[in-house]
Amino acid sequence: MTYAFEPAAVTALPIRGTSETFPVRRVYCVGRNYADHAREMGHDPDREPPFFFQKNPDNLSTERTFAYPPGTNDVHHEIELVACLGRGGTDIAVDDAMACVFGYALGLDMTRRDLQGEAKKLGRPWEIGKAFEGSAPVTAIVRAAEFGTPDAGAIRLDVNGETRQSGDLTQMIWKLPETIAYLSGLFRLAPGDVIMTGTPSGVGPVVRGDRLEGHVDGLDPLTVEVV
Repeated sequence: MTYAFEPAAVTALPIRGTSETFPVRRVYCVGRNYADHAREMGHDPDREPPFFFQKNPDNLSTERTFAYPPGTNDVHHEIELVACLGRGGTDIAVDDAMACVFGYALGLDMTRRDLQGEAKKLGRPWEIGKAFEGSAPVTAIVRAAEFGTPDAGAIRLDVNGETRQSGDLTQMIWKLPETIAYLSGLFRLAPGDVIMTGTPSGVGPVVRGDRLEGHVDGLDPLTVEVV
């Protein structure tokens, strides 16, 4: 096959302890998946059906700097557990869902909150606020066999040494097996798919010069400087 121009490189994430990389296919993000975060965003945290938006694969970044994006004056941090799939399918049963997980990483869903807010008011999609260059800094992937299952564990984000977000994976409204099963009823999941599983409360703005440090036990720390 002859291309009219050179195609873009495949986005791939490092895998801890190996020279192999994880080729990314799609990036799904779960909205408002922690009750306290739903409340701080002005929503009822009852178990309504989950909803999703997408980032682009090349929004993922392993750089340790985050370039403040154009067109906004209000960029917010959202720390998240990231699940990376090694298997997929459609209509996956909850009991079978965890067998699809290749590994886990820690990520930030950086958000142009002002642009997202305008889109919400107008009933428009969120991509302008979510899917911009470098909007998802992530760590290396830790294989599922090494990490275990994300049933519980502290998740935290410090900004300039002060804790801004603090929660526990037990606080997810929709647990990861349920999320995978539900998502597979809407899309055909496949190896290389990435799921950002939602953020705890405490989201807030960043400015140039801020140092963000994310933590989940068992994963590499995520340290990012806003530039």
